[in-house]
Amino acid sequence: MASGFETEDDGDDRGLLSDRIRNALTDEIATGTLAAGAALDEQQLADRFGASRTPVREALRQLAAGGLVELRARRGGVVARMTPERIMEMFETVAEIEAVCVRLATYRMTPLERSHLIELHDLSQPIVEAGNFDAYDSFNRQFHEAIYHATHNGFLAEQAIAVRNRLNAFRRTQLRQGERLRRSRDEHEAIMQAIAEGDGEMASRRMRAHMLNAATSLSRFIETNKPGGV
Repeated sequence: MASGFETEDDGDDRGLLSDRIRNALTDEIATGTLAAGAALDEQQLADRFGASRTPVREALRQLAAGGLVELRARRGGVVARMTPERIMEMFETVAEIEAVCVRLATYRMTPLERSHLIELHDLSQPIVEAGNFDAYDSFNRQFHEAIYHATHNGFLAEQAIAVRNRLNAFRRTQLRQGERLRRSRDEHEAIMQAIAEGDGEMASRRMRAHMLNAATSLSRFIETNKPGGV
């Protein structure tokens, strides 16, 4: 299967290549193109993506860390069984954690932290206009983690990042649904407005809605792109 991926010999950074392989497999797992139980052979994937086995192995390791793949010794891995209901439960959980984080951050963040968050948000505008999903995914991670750290509660920030890491793949995939990139940024704008007004409760409600909207977008993306979907 042609992939359009550059090879390492073409100068593509190995870490970037592993990310691209991971992202491609994530979308296929999310839509069911790669069904639960499907084998992920390292050599076959390396041939498909025009890469050595090293970036493929790293991509599978990252997918395993997110619960999407179960690794097998010296044999690659298999797609884990992840039901839509389980995914929605995970989004519901992370929505509550993020709601707590932004409420505390609203009251505790320093002027410097607030300035950094505003700067991040401003930098996302050209990314959205360009429709760059991967760049927005990177920005989105920075934006949310800046909020976690602004809680000034190290344990809460650690837990938020750990839970987020379990959903990273799906949080990226949902950005591909319709106008989700633009809507996500608009929702960030509303959250930022509540923070600026010092209204932690409003920021919390908007963050919860933001995460549940992401879950809905993921559900629609999966339904639209699954094999045999409309």
